[in-house]
Amino acid sequence: METSRSLMYELVEAAVSQFLIKDATSIRDNISERNLCARLAMQFENLLPTYKLEGYYADPEYNRKQGGQIKTILSGELEVIKVTCDLIVHSRGERGRDNLIAMEMAKPDKTTEQIHSDRLRLMALTKKSFDDTWSYDGVTHPEHVCGYLLGVFMMVDRAQQVVSVEYFEDGKPKANRKKFAVKLT
Repeated sequence: METSRSLMYELVEAAVSQFLIKDATSIRDNISERNLCARLAMQFENLLPTYKLEGYYADPEYNRKQGGQIKTILSGELEVIKVTCDLIVHSRGERGRDNLIAMEMAKPDKTTEQIHSDRLRLMALTKKSFDDTWSYDGVTHPEHVCGYLLGVFMMVDRAQQVVSVEYFEDGKPKANRKKFAVKLT
C-alpha cells in the first residue's frame, strides 16, 4: 500500500470532483458546512479502495486519537489546543501510517479570523512533529496530533460557483492552488 503525498493529491482531487458532481444541489441550496463535509467524506470512502487504501476511513468532525483521548495540537505559542478537523482521512490508529489528510472547509460567510484559524490548524496538523523527536518503536504516538501527509483548505463559494482548494505540507502552505468550477443549475 502506497501512501505517498502525490497519491493524496490525486485522491483529494478525485473526491472533490465527485463531490461537486453529486452534491451540486446541496451547494446551491447553501446546506451547512457540516453536511457538505459528510457528503465529501462519502466520496473519499468510495474512492479509498481504488487507491488501495483499505483500512482507512474518511471521518468528519473526528476528535479522538488512539487511546480515546481528545486530539490536541500545539499553537505557535506552545498552547495546547483541542482540535476537531472538519474531515480527516486516517486509519483510526490501526495502521503504522495513520494520518493521511486533514481537511478544513469554509464558505465565504466565515470571518477572516475563522479562516485564518483553519489554516493555522492545518499547518499544525501537517508538521512532522512538534519537538522534532519521534519514537523509534513505531508504536508510541506523539502527545499532540501532527504528521498528516497533506492538509487541505477548501473554500466553497456558491455565489461565484467555484471551489478553491489550498494545500499544506510539512507545516507550511504550498503555492499550488486548484480551482474547480461548480455547475449549480
